[in-house]
This record gives sequence, C-alpha cells and structure tokens, in this order.
Amino acid sequence: MTVLDISQEVFSCQVFPGDPKPEKTALLRVANGDVCNLSAFSMCAHNGTHIDAPYHFIENGRRVDELDAAVFVGDAYVARCEGDVTAADARGILARAEAENAAERILIAGRAAVTAEAARVFADVGIRLLGNESQTVGPEDAPAEVHLILLGAGVVLLEGIRLGGVAEGKYLLSAAPLNLGGCDGAPCRAVLIQ
Repeated sequence: MTVLDISQEVFSCQVFPGDPKPEKTALLRVANGDVCNLSAFSMCAHNGTHIDAPYHFIENGRRVDELDAAVFVGDAYVARCEGDVTAADARGILARAEAENAAERILIAGRAAVTAEAARVFADVGIRLLGNESQTVGPEDAPAEVHLILLGAGVVLLEGIRLGGVAEGKYLLSAAPLNLGGCDGAPCRAVLIQ
C-alpha cells in the first residue's frame, strides 16, 4: 500500500487573492521554560487544501457539519487536464472513471479551470466530489457560475490539492475536512491510497 499526501502545508500554502494568509502564534515553548509547546493559529476556511460546502455560494446550502462524511472517503479517479476543462473533456474523464468504477469522485490534475459547460456535465451525472489543484475550481477571475452549478447540484469541491507526480487512474481518497459547525468550507488533509 502506498499513501500519497496530496495536501498543501498550511503556513506556506497558496492563498486565493484577497483571502487572509494563515498565521501561527507560539503561546508556550519548552525552550522558554514552559511545560510544553503550544501554538495557536488563524486562517481562512479556504486556505490551502480545503473543501467547499454548498453554503460557500448558496445561502441555504448545506454547511460543513451537515455534509455526509462518506463523500470524502472512497474511490476516486485522477485525470490530467491543462487549460479549460470543456464539456468534451468532462465526458472523456467520466468515461475513463466509469471504466474504473471510480466516477463518484473526480480529481483533476494540472493547471486546469473547469468551465460552466464541464460543470454541467459533472453535475448532471451526479458525481459527489470534484477536486482540482487550483485554489478555485472555476476561472479565478469569475468563479461564481461554476461554483453555483456544482454546489447547487450537491457536488462538494476539494480545492488546492497537489497531484504533481500522481499518475492518472483509480485511487482511494481520504479527504475529510475539519468539522467546523456552520462553516462554508474547511481545511483538510487529503491523501490518496494506492
């Protein structure tokens, strides 16, 4: 069994333009004579590797603590794509994933942005989770439409994963988010098991 960590380290992670960066504060340090090391941190729920709950773009959408944890654990298909992911690309990815019995969770490797047309293809077939390497699944300059299509269809998003060196194919995904009550997103430690 091989476990591939596909998460970003939090304090050096990529941050979506305009979001606050994660910060760490040392509260106690053994080196200073304290009984233990103790740290506090603050961060945006969408820093680094994270999930988007429907509430991120939909006012009455489900929040992180209302999501079924099973969405984040199960067979996933890694597909490589560069540039805009078109509807034809989405259909091709789904066909390869279905052949591997791994079409519920799709992870897109590469510098790719999901178009609205591709989002509709993924939403119409009812995938449970869509992941990508960017800090946003759609175009960075106009992410709302793609988010509304996918989150509106109940597709949970896993953004900011790292798939460099991961071959296309079927894996077991574990990407459970922190159980942040009432939140629109949450960081997670995402791994693929081969």
